[in-house]
Amino acid sequence: MPQDTNTRNAYLLLEDGTLFKGKSFGKIGTTGGELCFTTGMTGYQEIFTDPSYTGQMLIMSTCYVGNYGVNKEDTESDKVTIKGLICKNIAQRYSRMTATGSLADYLTDHNIVAIQDVDTRALVQHVRTKGAMNCVISSETEDLAELQQMLAKVPPMKGLELSSAVTTDAPYTVGDESADIRIAVLDFGVKRNILTSLVSRGAYLKVFPAKTSFAELSAFNPHGIFISNGPGDPASMEYAVNTVKDILNSGKALFGICLGQQLLAQANGIPTFKMHHGHRGLNHPVKNLVTGKCEITTQNHGFGIDPEATRANPELEITHINLNDNSIEGIRMKNKPAFSVQYHPESTPGPYDSRYLFDDFIELICKTEGISLN
Repeated sequence: MPQDTNTRNAYLLLEDGTLFKGKSFGKIGTTGGELCFTTGMTGYQEIFTDPSYTGQMLIMSTCYVGNYGVNKEDTESDKVTIKGLICKNIAQRYSRMTATGSLADYLTDHNIVAIQDVDTRALVQHVRTKGAMNCVISSETEDLAELQQMLAKVPPMKGLELSSAVTTDAPYTVGDESADIRIAVLDFGVKRNILTSLVSRGAYLKVFPAKTSFAELSAFNPHGIFISNGPGDPASMEYAVNTVKDILNSGKALFGICLGQQLLAQANGIPTFKMHHGHRGLNHPVKNLVTGKCEITTQNHGFGIDPEATRANPELEITHINLNDNSIEGIRMKNKPAFSVQYHPESTPGPYDSRYLFDDFIELICKTEGISLN
């Protein structure tokens, strides 16, 4: 049985020197990464297993985490991908009858170092003011000099290429092979529910490793190509940008989500940039400029696409904007069958407002390929 760590001190040291003291839960140890926060009150297990959070030290802004335990169905990948977890309170008791265990035991089993009894409201306000920064959590030492040495070894997120570390090792298929629509998925850290969302619309998928060439994708004879979400700095992924350029030149229908949008932008000469503290959570308001309607969206990204360069590009149309900060949340090409969004329409967890985008992709494939579905 995992050991009880609730009475053991733990320390959180930020890059700017701010120090928080709390109590340990999860694995006893030390871990470091880039600090970020999410506003979601539910769906913690889906968040913890989202590959896009690779390298992140996650603050849960809700007061209690773990209230309904864990369940093997509530995962977006095969492992917990966050580097560390910061909470106000961790619930040892859980209410859901289908749960297979507690969150504390789950984190211990997955070797995740975490800290509770932290004033997460103050910590979130600090991040919103000062911006994203690296940090370390340790339940092994309280020596400040030692913590500083550990923190100095944590690499910055800017310039970090992480998708090749989380992508599939080998191609695999999902769905019914006899389906009318075949989609090649370029996996930079794809979430399971994205695949489910496409399969549920009648598509047969083949998921390829991140560094797959366009020639290898084409051997599947896909009707459309999906560019997935993923972690790290898109500016470090020239190999992926070149593949997206090849896809665009082929005339195949293309849809990108999150990192997929950033790669589509770069393939059109649009630079990406590191955001002050990123967008993460389940309640970000986005306006669809094509329909005039607003959506409440799920988001998880620390990089964005340059707004001035996007507006100046005659080949691109901005389709969605964030109503909190006017950042660009969606684009489409005017002369090619390609579009993308910065947020997560598969929304696990989150609202269902944006799931129409998967329907739009299927319709675009049918239009481009001349397919008529029954």
